[in-house]
Amino acid sequence: MSVETSIGEDAASVNPLAPPSTTHETAQIARAAGVIALGNVISRVLGLVRETIKAHLFGAGGAVDAYTVATLVPTMMYDLLVGGAVDSSLVPVFSELAEEQRKEMWALVSILLSLVVVALALFILVVELFAPQVAFLLSSGSSDAVLAQTARLLRITVPAVLFLNMTGVLSGLLYALKRFVFPAFAAALFNAGIVVMTLLFHNRIGIAAMATGLLAGAVLQFTLQLLGLRDARLRFKLALAHPGLRRIVTLYTPIVLGLLFEILISRTISYNLASRTGEGGISWMNYATYVRQLPQGLVATAVSFAVLPTLSVHAAKERNGGSSGAFQGTLAKGLRLVAVLIVPATVGLFILAQPTIDLVFENGDFLPFDTLMTTQALQFYLLGLPFAAVDLLFIFAFYARQDTLTPALIGVGVNILYLATAILLLPSWGLFSLMIADSFKQLLHALVAGAILWRRLGGLDGHGLFRTLGVALIAASAMGLAAYGAMIGMQNTFGDDSLIAELLVVGVPGLFGAGVYIGLLSLMRVEEIGLLASAVRRRLGW
Repeated sequence: MSVETSIGEDAASVNPLAPPSTTHETAQIARAAGVIALGNVISRVLGLVRETIKAHLFGAGGAVDAYTVATLVPTMMYDLLVGGAVDSSLVPVFSELAEEQRKEMWALVSILLSLVVVALALFILVVELFAPQVAFLLSSGSSDAVLAQTARLLRITVPAVLFLNMTGVLSGLLYALKRFVFPAFAAALFNAGIVVMTLLFHNRIGIAAMATGLLAGAVLQFTLQLLGLRDARLRFKLALAHPGLRRIVTLYTPIVLGLLFEILISRTISYNLASRTGEGGISWMNYATYVRQLPQGLVATAVSFAVLPTLSVHAAKERNGGSSGAFQGTLAKGLRLVAVLIVPATVGLFILAQPTIDLVFENGDFLPFDTLMTTQALQFYLLGLPFAAVDLLFIFAFYARQDTLTPALIGVGVNILYLATAILLLPSWGLFSLMIADSFKQLLHALVAGAILWRRLGGLDGHGLFRTLGVALIAASAMGLAAYGAMIGMQNTFGDDSLIAELLVVGVPGLFGAGVYIGLLSLMRVEEIGLLASAVRRRLGW
């Protein structure tokens, strides 16, 4: 299924004065972002189901701490290897080859998949043999019983690293081909695997059912990507001299150096520090992180991946002597769309944090104190969310220009400051020192990356960025007041003693606030609202 179908006519009706090519591209980006966001919505809903089931069945104690740490190894290795390369090098390189050199593109993908299989088979064997030592390295502050359980779960989860990385290679290829549907829904299958396996087997094997589900989900999402590449010509091939492989390695080397610091040092130390704040600290951090990632995935990730292939093509033309104007215009469109969506999402989630955590997690073994700690952790995380969303698009802009060194160096610098801030605040702020430090990191990274990019592009004046941001802030402020008032009214009227009441306390203020926000932006004639509405209408066939 292709998402390249034009919605130019609908977009033109929103802004008839816009140049046709510009409006057409903006509409394509909005539609691609909509497809990715739809996949993210389904994935996040299933993810919430997963987290709710986990909270209900296992609470926030040692078993969940063990499972959380056991998931780190496959996810960290994915981030370190292919995950970090998808946007930084795979999509830019694949996008260029997809234009005119399809045969070379298939050969390059075959080589990458072959290398992944060979390298990760050895890695999996090593971790299986030394699981207790890996568990101690990641959470030495945990008790002996938790460490032993972590090692057992790790032996179940680590084979997933192979399927996660193969999925990453195929997803990068599909994004470059602008086949957004299959990678957009991969994470949904991943979460579905965990949910189904947990419900089926938790009575027999406890939290090991979640670990088994993680492995099953990794296999399912890999299978989905293969369905999207039925025309691919792939075979086992180890040709290290391929020029495309050299280009990917050149682009990815700075990224992997930065990720080595962030994943193997910063993230490891973060979990170690969380383990020292008492049992449950890792679980509260993980629950809050997941909720914070909901709007980030729906907005920043969707828009960034939708924009990246187009940015990569514009950057390639610029390197061949073309103007940078098209690149600037596309980046500005992405930034405006992110601003319009992430600002209200942050404000609304901050105000509704406590009833949201209560609704989603507070059942079974997840107690009111767990809700309190998770809520406070989430609100500290949200302080950095808008900067993280904008920063992701800045990073993708560097990647599209095949500059991976600059964001990698910025990342190393801000991660050093993050660790220093967290360690400095730990004695007085405890677990929350990690969230405060993370928000500071997001702010600093966005400011530095944005300033460098702004200077290199000669600014982004004339694209309406500051007007859009100002309007979004004003409308979001009004939305926040409306949502807060509605939340208080619903709590006073219905309380929070039943599931229906909890749904009303979250749903009614959320919908009311969203209506206020959309209404104000429509009155102020913000183009992005019209484009999104047009994309939705076309998607639904209206």
